[in-house]
Amino acid sequence: MSGFSQSSVSSQNSRGTKRKWVPEEDVALIACMVDLHNVGTFNAYTGFNVGYLNELERMLEIFLPHVMLKAKPNLELRIRTLKGDWAIVYDMHRATRKYAETNADIIGEIDVEDIATTNTHEERNNFHGCKVDVSLDEMDLSSTQPQPSRNQGESTFSKKKKKIS
Repeated sequence: MSGFSQSSVSSQNSRGTKRKWVPEEDVALIACMVDLHNVGTFNAYTGFNVGYLNELERMLEIFLPHVMLKAKPNLELRIRTLKGDWAIVYDMHRATRKYAETNADIIGEIDVEDIATTNTHEERNNFHGCKVDVSLDEMDLSSTQPQPSRNQGESTFSKKKKKIS
């Protein structure tokens, strides 16, 4: 095993071989990705365009000549793992910085919104001097016309189709 680097030694599991990444390879991968982004050929709005993995494979072959990293599955899976790790770190940082929101802050914001909504409803109810609390006893219903019942006579609604003879 003296001729193999630490990264090329693989452990056997039920699905096949699993490649171990060493820190030097991670550094080279990140450096090549930064270079690829700075060149601008494979840039997209939120990441890289199609084909960047093949170019990344060629760039890594220059930096790490005997490691033989392939675009799929090696680079693709490692980038996915790094994205997940960095997302966790980003979320932890966001939750601990100066303006991080705690549960008390969120509840306070909800309470402020409730008060604002209540004030809006009170203003709407006081529009043109209308009363807010009006009961049915105070309403004059003599000018309203009674509505006929929906199911009077034979005008019932049926979902069954009538037979046409």
